[in-house]
Amino acid sequence: MVWEPKYTITKEILDNLTKIEAIKNSFDDKPLSPVLLSSLHNSAKINSTHYSTKIEGNMLTLEEVTQSLNSMAKYVAPHRPRDEKEVKNYYNALSYMEDYLTKGSELNETFIKKIHAMIEGQKSPTPYRTEQNAIYDSTDGSLVYLPPEVKDVAPMMADLLLWLTDNISVLPTPVAAGLFHYQFVTIHPYIDGNGRTARLITSFIMRKFGYGLKGIYSLDEYYAQDLQTYYRALATHPHHNYYEGRHEADLTGWLNYFIAGVASAFSNIETKAIEEAAKGFTVNKSPLIRNLDIHQRKVLELFVEFKELSSSQMAKYIGINEQAMRILIRKWVTDGFLAVANSAKKSRTYILSEKYEKLIV
Repeated sequence: MVWEPKYTITKEILDNLTKIEAIKNSFDDKPLSPVLLSSLHNSAKINSTHYSTKIEGNMLTLEEVTQSLNSMAKYVAPHRPRDEKEVKNYYNALSYMEDYLTKGSELNETFIKKIHAMIEGQKSPTPYRTEQNAIYDSTDGSLVYLPPEVKDVAPMMADLLLWLTDNISVLPTPVAAGLFHYQFVTIHPYIDGNGRTARLITSFIMRKFGYGLKGIYSLDEYYAQDLQTYYRALATHPHHNYYEGRHEADLTGWLNYFIAGVASAFSNIETKAIEEAAKGFTVNKSPLIRNLDIHQRKVLELFVEFKELSSSQMAKYIGINEQAMRILIRKWVTDGFLAVANSAKKSRTYILSEKYEKLIV
């Protein structure tokens, strides 16, 4: 069972890919204030949580989601305890995904099952569904989509991951991520939670392969702004049965929609960063910041997204070789800028010292 997606890279897709690349390179090369990055990163996590759960029917407002995630109280909206649990579960899964990225781990089925379990509030990785599921129209109860049969789910998921491994270095990352998103929700490997899991794993792919934009953007808001367009883009074939056309449908329309969404999200965050900088938000008057050299300031940006870093991660981000990076790290540990988090020789990682960690909290 080999998945071979059919699509065409149109001029519109190509134009948006060019736009995405330009904004990505701009952010990669531009040092941003750790204070600004921390603020944008926190906002992006909350927005992702709100909009991804809203797509699935969660009734909490963005303000209520923010309060719920930032409050020590068990429930901020006691009239909607189920909705609060759902947003907290998703936020925890998103945080786990970011920690998983920090370790440089690969995308595999165990990780997918763990993410789904966390989204559903379960402790053990979730096995794929063992019964047929279906999607119905909430307004009239009519059948919208009948996913693949149970016997095909596991081999299709294994094939999807194999396809990604074979194509991620060949295709532009946004194209590979968009096709993965489509096929995941098409397989619909779980009874519930497929959309949230697909969107979170898609974000993982974008971040892991260089399109994380420092973790400060969210695609979920783009989908949620016009749900009917999102669903229409996914419905690539008029027949509701997977085996009656959707398995060989032309995915150009979906890919055009997805890539436009990435371009929109990148543009929005670029505009927001410029606006905040104009307000003076990026000005750091702290003596701690002033005393840091250019390499330390650059690494500080990376710690906004990741709690722990390896020497190779820092070397790649700064743009120096690993030997030079290790020399710098030894000095930084001695000077109190970094501390050793994991002392194992092969997997040694570092964290900011308590003194500097407060700059990005």
